[in-house]
Amino acid sequence: MNEKELIEWVRSKPEAFGELYDMYYPKIFGYLYRITGDYALTADITSETFLKAYINIGSFKWKGISISSWFFRIATNELNQYFRRKRYTPRTMTDLNIFDEAAWADRHAPCDDAGDINLHIDKTEEFQGIRRLIQTLPAMYQQVIALRYFEELSIREIAEILHKKEGTVKSLLSRGLEKLKKMMDEAATKNGH
Repeated sequence: MNEKELIEWVRSKPEAFGELYDMYYPKIFGYLYRITGDYALTADITSETFLKAYINIGSFKWKGISISSWFFRIATNELNQYFRRKRYTPRTMTDLNIFDEAAWADRHAPCDDAGDINLHIDKTEEFQGIRRLIQTLPAMYQQVIALRYFEELSIREIAEILHKKEGTVKSLLSRGLEKLKKMMDEAATKNGH
């Protein structure tokens, strides 16, 4: 079953949304974690992302681009809410009274083996240092850098996710990397390297 068929199946049978969830949860969680560096916050934002996707799957329009772009867009919007407020208050699935929370938690654990491995790799000292520097950049630069280099998405996919023109994404990426390189050079000079 291709992705378009899977989406149509999920629309006709909402309980099948778990297939999409299982497929994309690790990618969305990884993207958010690499930006926030906070496991609990990331879990909250990721849960809210998939809750909103579940509620709105009927409005998803197939445009030949992977549904992962839609998930990344929702996650980015949730992340922007956090950056605007510097706090995050998600709606919970239990507020909607549509899920058996214990059954859902058992079936959809936050990290599978691949996710655990990625989190272990990401906790290396070098990654944490770079992540800390990235976190000092404005949110728009953080997002394009994370989507391009951590999630390995194309410029076209990033433009779709962020609702920006491809040229704008390239420009943001270039300026963000320039700022990051400058900060890394300053940090290396300060540490005597």
